[in-house]
Amino acid sequence: MDRRLEEFKRLLGIMDRLRAECPWDKKQTNESLRYLTIEETYELADAILEKDPANIMKELGDLMLHIVFYAKIGSETESFDIGDVLKHINEKLIRRHPHIFSDTKVQGEEDVKANWEKIKLKEGRKSVLEGVPNSLPAMVKAYRIQEKVKGVGFEWDHVEQVWEKVKEELGEFEREISLGESKEKAEKEFGDVLFALINYARYIDVNPENALERTNKKFIQRFSIIEEEATKQGRALNDMTLEEMDEIWNEAKKRLDE
Repeated sequence: MDRRLEEFKRLLGIMDRLRAECPWDKKQTNESLRYLTIEETYELADAILEKDPANIMKELGDLMLHIVFYAKIGSETESFDIGDVLKHINEKLIRRHPHIFSDTKVQGEEDVKANWEKIKLKEGRKSVLEGVPNSLPAMVKAYRIQEKVKGVGFEWDHVEQVWEKVKEELGEFEREISLGESKEKAEKEFGDVLFALINYARYIDVNPENALERTNKKFIQRFSIIEEEATKQGRALNDMTLEEMDEIWNEAKKRLDE
C-alpha cells in the first residue's frame, strides 16, 4: 500500500481509539474544537511566513488531526464521515476544473479563476460574495471580496486607476480629519483608504495580510532590541527619551538588515 494511504489509515485508527478511550477526546464537540482549529490555522500561517518547512509539516499534521476529528464526530451522528468529506472535495475539484477534466479551454490563470466563480453560481450560490466567511479578519475579508468580484469582471482596467482611487480616498480622509467634526465619518473614510490600498496591493501582486504581518514581526524584533538595551543599562523604558530609543532603533535596523 502507498505510504501516504497507510499513514492516513493509521491516523483514522488512532482517532477511533482516542474517541473511545481518552477522557478528553471523548468529550470534545465541534464547538469546543473550533477555537483550537483557528489557533492551529494561525500557527500554520506563522510557519509559512517564517519559511520553516519542518514547522509547516508539523502544523499541517495538527490541522489534519482536526479534520479527522470533525469527521469522526460527524460519523457518530451519521451526518457524514471522512469518506463523504473526501468524496465531496474530489467531486468539487473535478467540477470546477473543466479545463483539466473536461473539454473547456483556458488561456491562463485568470480564465481559471473566472470559470471557478461562474461554476459556483451555477451550483446554486445566490451571490458571488456568499462564500466569504463573516468571521474572516477584516483585511483578509477585503482581499477575498476583491478577488471574488474580479472573477465576474468587476475590476479596474489599469493599475494606474487603482492608485488614483487610493489618492482620492486619502484626500477624502484628510479633509475629514481637518474638519474634525465626526469620529464616525473619519473612521468610515479611513476604512475606504484601507480598502483601496488592499485593492492596489492585489493589483501589484502583494498580499496585504502577509505584508503587514512581516512588518509586525520586524517591529517586534527591533523593539525587543530597545528593551534589551534598556535592561543592559539598568533603565526602564519610560525613563528613556524618545531620542535615546530612536538611536537604539536605528542601530537595531542596521543589525537586523545585515
